[in-house]
Amino acid sequence: MGTKIYLPEELEKRLRKTAMEVYGYGRGSISKAGAAAIERWVHEHEILLEGIDIPEDPVEAIRGMLSHVPASGVQLQHEAPRIRTQKRLAKRNVHRRRKHLPRA
Repeated sequence: MGTKIYLPEELEKRLRKTAMEVYGYGRGSISKAGAAAIERWVHEHEILLEGIDIPEDPVEAIRGMLSHVPASGVQLQHEAPRIRTQKRLAKRNVHRRRKHLPRA
């Protein structure tokens, strides 16, 4: 089975260099390194996901969660950018205030 993975250029250079140092400069060293990395990633995430019940239909799983909110879905979508902007501005102001605090 073949799978293509696109990596940032710098990461690809590091992968090639390290894979060849570990597995040798022969054919297949990059594939071996990639398979080992992916195997480790899959194993770690399988452990993390153990016991988590992932619903087959995620839409059905969240249906009704906002039934207590008086606004419609469209109204909430229009309000979301304003809320995000307010949060960003609040964070920026906190950061600026911390910068100007006298050191103890």
